[in-house]
Amino acid sequence: MAAPDIGTSEALETLNRVFGYDSFRGEQHAIVEHVIAGGDALVLMPTGGGKSLCYQIPALVRPGVGVVVSPLIALMQDQVDALRNLGVRAGFLNSTQDYAERNRVEAAFLSGELDLLYLAPERLSVESTVRLLDRGKISLFAIDEAHCVSQWGHDFRPDYLMLSAVHERWPDVPRIALTATATKATHAEIASRLNLENARHFVASFDRPNIQYRIVGKNSPQRQLLELLRTEHQGDAGIVYCLSRNSVEKTADFLVENGIPAVPYHAGLDARTRAEHQSRFLREDGLIVVATIAFGMGIDKPDVRFVAHLDLPKSIEGYYQETGRAGRDGLPSTAWLAYGLQDVVQQRKMIDMSEGSEAYKRQLSAHLNAMLALCETVECRRVQVLSYFGQRSEPCGNCDTCLAPPETWDGTIPAQKLLSTIVRLQNERRQKFGAGQIIDILLGKSTPKVTQHRHDSLKVFGIGTELKEPEWRAVVRQLLAQGLAAVEGDYGSLVLTEGSAEVLNGQRKVQLRREPERAAKAAARSGAKKAAAADMPAEAAPVFELLRSWRAAAAKEQGVPAYVIFHDATLRQIATKRPATLQELSTVSGVGENKLAKYGEQILETLSAEN
Repeated sequence: MAAPDIGTSEALETLNRVFGYDSFRGEQHAIVEHVIAGGDALVLMPTGGGKSLCYQIPALVRPGVGVVVSPLIALMQDQVDALRNLGVRAGFLNSTQDYAERNRVEAAFLSGELDLLYLAPERLSVESTVRLLDRGKISLFAIDEAHCVSQWGHDFRPDYLMLSAVHERWPDVPRIALTATATKATHAEIASRLNLENARHFVASFDRPNIQYRIVGKNSPQRQLLELLRTEHQGDAGIVYCLSRNSVEKTADFLVENGIPAVPYHAGLDARTRAEHQSRFLREDGLIVVATIAFGMGIDKPDVRFVAHLDLPKSIEGYYQETGRAGRDGLPSTAWLAYGLQDVVQQRKMIDMSEGSEAYKRQLSAHLNAMLALCETVECRRVQVLSYFGQRSEPCGNCDTCLAPPETWDGTIPAQKLLSTIVRLQNERRQKFGAGQIIDILLGKSTPKVTQHRHDSLKVFGIGTELKEPEWRAVVRQLLAQGLAAVEGDYGSLVLTEGSAEVLNGQRKVQLRREPERAAKAAARSGAKKAAAADMPAEAAPVFELLRSWRAAAAKEQGVPAYVIFHDATLRQIATKRPATLQELSTVSGVGENKLAKYGEQILETLSAEN
């Protein structure tokens, strides 16, 4: 099809006038130009990388209405509010609306009074919606959170599989599919399922240099989390991920009992409670949400200062997507994970018990193995994560392994002792036990269970006193991670693998990771140092707080999240520059034409009141 006669200048003018930015970042410009010219695009760009601008600006420049397919029904109102605050004519259609409200939005679409229309994917299976779109002028289709089409992902949405038909029905309308993270396999699956193989593919760097990645040994994880919050993230907004609903509830209660505002979020809560907790998180400063993975996709809160995991994520894709919800404003943030032996046992057991084909279980195991390798690496965490997504990088200097490099040691003999204990139990007693009993045998502990089974008479009893119990647990964990031992059954019994024989026969050396005691503290100090470096001049801090108070009042009055008014990064610039006129204020990044007209005088009054 012939491209509209639209130049680059209009895209840049729109970026500046509407959004208040002087220039595009990274590949944004190339993507925007391509879609404005009518081309299809598949965009892989990290959370916080500015994906939404890649379809919002073409929708504003091209004639017609941009139709955005998004699974985020609970967030559509906030997304639309944020756009309206910029002066963009936006609306949505989903199951939360009554008949009259839907009619108003449909009429606005047909009369050309919208720039963007948000739809849930299931709406496109409703014939009346399809007929409505046929009657209007569509500028583009944007398929957000496109990884939902991948059946290997934890956010899989069957409705997304129907979106390949969009091109067949509206062949002249350009499509842009966007996702935050995808391996080469997931990338290929998205392209195939959405019929975008012939589209232009844009793969930005997945690196988020402002996020510090840290993985610590699990030892009373709630207490470890509390220490992190009190020493590094006092008063900060954040997300804490747990594997089970029960763990979510207990952790949220624990934080509240210790004076930290927190709310739970999981699928077991009723819809009203979930909506209320999500709304509070978006609108309040310093609130923590403790959640299962049901929470977070599409959350646009820019000032989330940390994401913590109290349980091992199932895959690097899930982990990276979840940690990417921190620091969307580009300021220093923390991704913190507590990881232990029981996590490995539990995840292996869940895979064994999961329904699905052997191929599906192998895929789950491959995802888990990659996650375990990240946890046990002695190399830069960021290098390993980016490598998983097919991108090369240099050591970052901003993860725990860079800041306090762990030691490696020859764990062959301890591995042989542990595997020999498994062999003795199986061959001599026809028994299988979990890690706890095997470690007790190695340490020579005469526990009631050891005595009951006469394990104190085994030749291996007491041969492992050179290591302490936590060190033995680390050995077990790493043997499981390396596939040199395995777990089976409901009780997580340790068993041998094909690789075990090579270790026992001395054909294979076992290198293990030892955590330096100074690692956590060194990383924490460095994180605090980087955060301090990113702070404003001391004299600007009171002005920033004054602006935040003004913003909170304005947000409350309008019933929108504070970041919809202005991001912290914009307020920091205003506090530092202290503009005295509307013209000076207009030069601050993030102050577009509509926001200048709406809030400019109020900001200048606030600044003059401080003086």
